[in-house]
Amino acid sequence: MSDTDLKSDGPPWEDDALEGGEADSEAQERDPNTEDMFGAPAEAAPEAPVETPVEATVKAPAPAPAPAPAAPAAPPSDVAYTVLARKYRPLTFEDLIGQEAMVRTLTNAFSSGRIAHAFMLTGVRGVGKTTTARLLARALNNESDTIDRPSLALTANGRHDAAIMEGRHMDVMEMDAASHTGVGDIRDILDSVRYGPVEARYKVYVLDEVHMLSTQAFNALLKTLEEPPPHAKFVFATTEIRKVPVTILSRCQRFDLRRVEPEILSGHLAKVADKEGMKIDSEALALIARAAEGSVRDGLSLLDQALVQAEGGQMVKAEVVRDMLGLADRTQTIALFESLMGGRTPEALEMFRQLYGFGADPTQVVNDLLEHCHAASVSKMLGPAATRLPNDQAQRLAALGASISAGSLSRVWSMLLKAHEEVRRAPNPADAVEMAIVRLAYAADLPGPEEALKKLQSGEPVGGGSGASAPRGGGGGGGASAQIAARPTAQAETLPDPQTFDQTVALIGEKRDIGLQMDVQRYVRLIAFKPGAITFEPVPGAPHDLARRLASRLKDWTGRTWLIAANGQGGGETLIERDRREKDVARQAILDDPFVRAVMQTFPGAELGEVRTLAPAAPETPEIPDEAPDED
Repeated sequence: MSDTDLKSDGPPWEDDALEGGEADSEAQERDPNTEDMFGAPAEAAPEAPVETPVEATVKAPAPAPAPAPAAPAAPPSDVAYTVLARKYRPLTFEDLIGQEAMVRTLTNAFSSGRIAHAFMLTGVRGVGKTTTARLLARALNNESDTIDRPSLALTANGRHDAAIMEGRHMDVMEMDAASHTGVGDIRDILDSVRYGPVEARYKVYVLDEVHMLSTQAFNALLKTLEEPPPHAKFVFATTEIRKVPVTILSRCQRFDLRRVEPEILSGHLAKVADKEGMKIDSEALALIARAAEGSVRDGLSLLDQALVQAEGGQMVKAEVVRDMLGLADRTQTIALFESLMGGRTPEALEMFRQLYGFGADPTQVVNDLLEHCHAASVSKMLGPAATRLPNDQAQRLAALGASISAGSLSRVWSMLLKAHEEVRRAPNPADAVEMAIVRLAYAADLPGPEEALKKLQSGEPVGGGSGASAPRGGGGGGGASAQIAARPTAQAETLPDPQTFDQTVALIGEKRDIGLQMDVQRYVRLIAFKPGAITFEPVPGAPHDLARRLASRLKDWTGRTWLIAANGQGGGETLIERDRREKDVARQAILDDPFVRAVMQTFPGAELGEVRTLAPAAPETPEIPDEAPDED
């Protein structure tokens, strides 16, 4: 019996319908979204049999395939995010910021063909030592369609660039000397250095943190480093250049990577934030750049942390970054430093407690005071621009430095250093800071040893805590002791104490300092005045030492410390501008007088000349008759 006979139990159209249904079921079992073994999607290619009219009437159309369910959206993966320090790692030498001197030297060396066989890169953390080492490896093996020689003109389509940057090039060996310190690791390098490169132009050995190598490892490296084969280059990177033997340094071309200046780093961080589509305040960027201490990597890491502080695309404020870093407001710490140097102990203690209540770290407060003392000392010698601070802060510290001697600032620096160590070791750091404030405020006005010696020799009181006490001792109550005790009262009575700015200018005139008087009248636009403190806006062209000279003279004349601050916040008129305006007002009042107007109209072309204020006429005195001639 054949297969045909087995299927002939029913009508022939039922057999055909059955076969068509089986074919349809098989077609539906195949997923239309799958691909065949040759990569092309499976297409329905049915044979075209000659259908009879019966088949056309009985055969039902194949049902449409059910739509495939939509794949659920994959949740965002944490692995996909790349931190900013890695995402914006320089890919060319032009991307290195703050290292123009090194790039210029390497460019000239590569263009002239004077390429050293070993390079030593040193600098603080995060300035780009490892990145520069990888860029050097790319530059030594730079090869593209247009470049076939060592060149710093790196392109994105270099033949070896991708493998070198990913650390998988067989001719570029990158080793972390911190974890491979033994002589055995160096012997592996020395064994492989004898053989030429496989693909690239040079075999490049990059050793990071090379100062961690042992003495035996350095000794094993010496001979090969002095006379390497022509196909081998060495690039070393270290943060501790003094731990590298001089025998190694003498065989390398050394490059000191500089700390990146805060203003340069702030601009770089602003560009990165703009590329990330985030908004951050310029003052917040300045805080991050200062906290990074010249390290680009640290700055990018802090920026990465700061950008997540904002919500919904809002701008990251300086207050948020300050809280994130645990910093105190710099303007408040400057005010604290001014209170310390002025000897105002209760005010200084209250200001520190406010800062501590806002979350400021006591150690960071002492660090800020150290920075302010340094800035005041530097500005005393080099001017406010040398502090690298914002203009208003630099002017305040410059004014403070101008009113305090260099010896006093040096003593305050030493006391702050001792206080910094005490705060770090104290069980309660806030209490240690308060005790340091008491000491600093007490010692701020104490004279130096040389000043105390001069006062003792001249019989003047030394000052300070013991200087105000009454002299002790018996007998003979007069003499030098009585003179010393009585002198402070007499001196305090005779010293002037100007209460207004005009009185201060008049005092300068009384002391016949004509140059200072003219500068004050011409260049000072007063903003605020109180006895002992003057804030003004300098007119363009003002002498750079005007604030220092004014503070020094007033201290000599009045016997008290004057804080003279020059900033650009917008002051009033100078004294010369005020006098000119008052003269113009008086002249206009004369021209508006009806009598003068009538005279000007009566005599066309007449002009008002100089206006003088006449002194009141003296009362008439009776004439003294001539003496009568003597009579005989």
